[in-house]
Amino acid sequence: MLTILRPYIALYKHYFWQIVLGLSLSMLTLFASLFLLSLSGWFLASTAFVGVAGLFTFNYMLPAAGVRGAAITRTAARYLERLVDHDATFKILAYLRTLAFRKILPLSAKQLSQYQRADLLNRFIVDIDALDHLYLKLFSPIVTALIIIMLLFIGLSNINLPVALIITIVLTISLLAVPIIFYQTGKQLGITLAQQQSEYRLQLINYLQGQAELTLFTAQSRYRSKLDELESKWLHNQQRQSTLIALSSALVVLIVGFLTLLVLWLITQYTLSPIVALFVFVCLASAEILAPLPGAFIFLGQVLTSATRITTIFNQKPDIKFVAQGPTIDLSSAKLQFEQVNFSYPNQPFAIITDFSLTIASGEHLGIIGKTGCGKSTLLSLINRAWEPNSGNIYLNDTPINQLDEATLRQAIAVVPQIITIFSASLRQNLHIGNQQASDQQLIDVLHQVELDKLLTTPEGLDLPLGQGGRQLSGGEIRRIGIARALLHNSPLILMDEPTESLDQQTEQQIIQLIKQSCTGKTLLMVTHRLTNNPLFDRIISL
Repeated sequence: MLTILRPYIALYKHYFWQIVLGLSLSMLTLFASLFLLSLSGWFLASTAFVGVAGLFTFNYMLPAAGVRGAAITRTAARYLERLVDHDATFKILAYLRTLAFRKILPLSAKQLSQYQRADLLNRFIVDIDALDHLYLKLFSPIVTALIIIMLLFIGLSNINLPVALIITIVLTISLLAVPIIFYQTGKQLGITLAQQQSEYRLQLINYLQGQAELTLFTAQSRYRSKLDELESKWLHNQQRQSTLIALSSALVVLIVGFLTLLVLWLITQYTLSPIVALFVFVCLASAEILAPLPGAFIFLGQVLTSATRITTIFNQKPDIKFVAQGPTIDLSSAKLQFEQVNFSYPNQPFAIITDFSLTIASGEHLGIIGKTGCGKSTLLSLINRAWEPNSGNIYLNDTPINQLDEATLRQAIAVVPQIITIFSASLRQNLHIGNQQASDQQLIDVLHQVELDKLLTTPEGLDLPLGQGGRQLSGGEIRRIGIARALLHNSPLILMDEPTESLDQQTEQQIIQLIKQSCTGKTLLMVTHRLTNNPLFDRIISL
C-alpha cells in the first residue's frame, strides 16, 4: 500500500509549512471541541453542585467566558483549517494534472492507442480527485487524533492517572484497530467501485458520441440496456459502501458509549464531585476524534486503485525517442524526402504504406488524395513522428528526421489537423498555442491575414472569450484560427489534414484561397478527399 502511495505522499513536502499550519489548526479545532464539551459539562455539574450558595461563592463568569472562547475558537480554527488544507490539496491536484499531461504529451500514437479518450479523461479527473483523500481524510485526521490523545492523557493524568490511562488505551486501540477492520472490509468493494465508475464513464461517453452509429445499426436500445445494467451494479455497490460507513459510525458510537460507561463507573470510585462530568463529557467528545477515520479507510481501496491507474501513466516511457542535440539545419526552407518507407499499424495483417518514395521540393505545394484508409493522414503522422516507419527513412533538408532533436523538428513543422481544438479561453490564449512569445501586434496582424479581424471589433478585442469548443464561431472561423496558429508558428513546412472537411462550397473556396495566399514560399502538404478548381497545388499524388 505504501509503495503505491509513497510518490503522492512525497508531494506534500513541497507544502511542508502549509501542511504544518493545517495540522496545527486541525488540532486546535479538535482541542477546542473537546474543551468546549468537557468544560460545559463540568460547568453545568458545578452550578448544580454548589446550588444557591454558588451565587456568593462560585465564579460563573470565568467558565462562561471559557465556553464562549472555545466555541469561537472552534469555529474560526475550523474555517482556517479548511482554507489552508484545501488550498494545499488543490495545488497538489493541479500539479498532478499538469504532470500527467506532461507524461502523456511525449507518448507516441501507438502508446496512446491503448487508452480510449474517455478512459484518459477519467484518469485526469476522477482518479486524481480521489487522491484528495490522502491528506484530508487519512493523514491529517490520524496525526491530529494521535496528538490530541496524547495531550488528553497529559491533561487528565494530572487529575486522575488511572482513568486517564484507561481513556488513552481505549482511544488508541480504537484508533488503530477500527480503521484496519474497515479497510479490510471495504478494500475489494472500493476497488470494484473504482473500476465500475471508470467503466461507466467510458461506456456513457461512447454511448453519447456514437449515437449516429448506434441508430444506424439499431443497437441503441441494446447498448443502453448494458449501460443501465452497469449503472445498477454500480449503485448497488455504492449502497453497500454506504452501509459500511453507517456501520463504522455505529461502531464509533458504541465504543464511545462503552468508554463513557466505563469511565463513569471508574471515576465514581474516586470522587462524586463535578470532575465526574468533566471526564464523562471528555469521553463523549472523543467521538470527534474517532468518527472521521473508519469511513476514510473504507474509501482507501478506491484511492489505491486510482493511484495505481495514474502511476501506470506516470511510469510510461516514450517509445519514440529524440536525440538530445541534433544537427543544425536551415529552417528558412523545407525540402522533404521519403525513401523506401514502409509502415503498418500494430496487430494489423496488411501494410498501410509500402515502398513509398517521394521528393517534395522547397516551397512546393503538394496535394495528397486517395480513398479512406489508404494512409494519407498516416503519412503526415510519420513526418511529425507521431508514428515511426517500420523501415525506410524520411529526410528534412537532407537530414533524417530521427536524427533531429525534438525542438528543431517541432519548429520546422506546423500542423493544421482535421479537428481544430478551441479551448474555453480568450482569443489571445487560443492563438498563443501557435507561438507563446507572439506579441499582441503579431496576433492582430495574423488575424487580419486570415480574415478574422472582425473578432477584434468587439469590446474585448484579443480578450474575447471563445467559449467551450468555440461555440461562438462558425466552422470556417474555427479553421481560420487553426491556420492562424500555423502561421504564428512560422515554420517552413506546413501539414494540413483535410482543412476544408464538412465546410460548404463557398467557405471551402475561401479557405483554399486563404491557404494559397498565406502559404506562399512555404512547403505545403495537404490531405484532401476532393479536388477543387482552385490551382492551389503544384502537384497532386494519389495513394
